[in-house]
Amino acid sequence: MRGALAFAAVSEAATGLALLIAPSLVGQLLLGEPLSGVAAAVARVAGLALIALGIAWPGRSPLLGMLIYSALVTLYLAYLGAADGMNGILLWPAVLLHAVLTALMLRDVSKARDS
Repeated sequence: MRGALAFAAVSEAATGLALLIAPSLVGQLLLGEPLSGVAAAVARVAGLALIALGIAWPGRSPLLGMLIYSALVTLYLAYLGAADGMNGILLWPAVLLHAVLTALMLRDVSKARDS
C-alpha cells in the first residue's frame, strides 16, 4: 500500500509539473486538443494543486502541501493580473484570500516548529 501511495504522489507531482511547464502539450496528449488562453492558465493552477498533492501525501505534511499550493497560487494569480492582463472580477480577491491563507499557514508552521 505504501509503495502505491508513493508512486501516486510522484506521478501526480510529475503531471502537475508538466501542466505547469507545458499545459498545451499535456492537453494535446491527454485530450487530443491543445490548451490555449484561459484554459492554459487554469491548467497551470491545476498543476500547482497536483504538485502540492504530491508534497502532502500521507506520511508527509499536509500543512506544507497546502502552504506551498497557496503561496504559489497567490504568486501565479497576481502574475496573471499584473503581467498577463487577465482581470476577472474575482481575481484580486482570490489573490488576497490566498495571501492571507499563506500568512496564516506560515504562522502555523512557525508554531509547530516552536513546539
